[in-house]
Amino acid sequence: MRRTPGAQGARLEPVPGNTGRMKRVALLGATGSIGRQAIEIVEAHPELELCAVTSGSTPLDDIHAPLKQVGGSVEGILDEAQPDVVLNAVVGFAGIHATLWALEHGVDLALANKESLVAAGELALAAQQRGGGRILPVDSEHSALFQCLEGRAPEQVDSLVLTGSGGPFRGRTREELTEVTTEEALAHPTWRMGPKITIDSATLANKGLELIEAHFLFGIEVVLQPTSIVHSLVRFRDGAALAHLGYPDMRVPISHALTYPERAATPLAPLDLTSLTLVFEPPDADTFPMLQLAREAGEKGGTYPCVFNAANEAAVTAFLEGRLRFLDIAEVVAEALAHADGAPARDVDDLLEVDRASRAIPVA
Repeated sequence: MRRTPGAQGARLEPVPGNTGRMKRVALLGATGSIGRQAIEIVEAHPELELCAVTSGSTPLDDIHAPLKQVGGSVEGILDEAQPDVVLNAVVGFAGIHATLWALEHGVDLALANKESLVAAGELALAAQQRGGGRILPVDSEHSALFQCLEGRAPEQVDSLVLTGSGGPFRGRTREELTEVTTEEALAHPTWRMGPKITIDSATLANKGLELIEAHFLFGIEVVLQPTSIVHSLVRFRDGAALAHLGYPDMRVPISHALTYPERAATPLAPLDLTSLTLVFEPPDADTFPMLQLAREAGEKGGTYPCVFNAANEAAVTAFLEGRLRFLDIAEVVAEALAHADGAPARDVDDLLEVDRASRAIPVA
């Protein structure tokens, strides 16, 4: 996608792709949930091939690829691999270098690492402008928006709506969340994900990160859709809306990003419309303040989104390790934002320093 200025802000405009030859895929974060499903997609489609795989610390012995790397900087292996598409499934801020490399080098970026776009913000967009790299979203909500917007002129769009399941604690009050355990917070009702993103879903921080990720799309709204069947909607100026529906399975957006602009087959069964009951409801901002904190950070701009992301990552780690209560996650993030000056980052080094300082706020 690329940014196109509109009357009320910038919007997503899908860019036509190239077809007709083998597509070389560099998979970063190969041992996580997204990585494993991506390998399944690649193995099912002969027009795709893995040219490089990386992981943060987990061995890659069972994955077949010409180039492998565990730990360390990713720029070197990407330079050597020369991929056609980089699937960035690294967890957290650590994915920023891969995002910037792909955009600078004009390589398609299948983006499952929302934190890099949240934290890097304008730096990533500037890199995209210089290099011409194309962003193909892998988050189910952003992939849904991308698909609903294809072929639509920006002036036809009225607003965009992100949906969310509400996590395992939807409907509970703050008083009912005072003694939440890690096991309860990790029990997501519809998605099976890694621990960090699952906790983010429980606090609604993940929906906040997605809001910031989509800050260059005007008119973003968030509603809860508990069954995770409706992934996002686009409202048009004539009063109509297009929605992307499907079972909660990440193989769909992964396949769409890796095979774009083709729409390759997946092993998923067709959606059984007769079994669906679709309910929408507003998020509870009082019980789950992370969504509002993210919105405020995104509206302020500068490095405030980076601060939000870093403080949240530190707080989630502390919660998972038993050093922080569930409700204290939002308090840590609010404190970090209150202490930040939010000055824009001139380069990646500035951003790294903001990230480091934001994680230094005590969480125990």
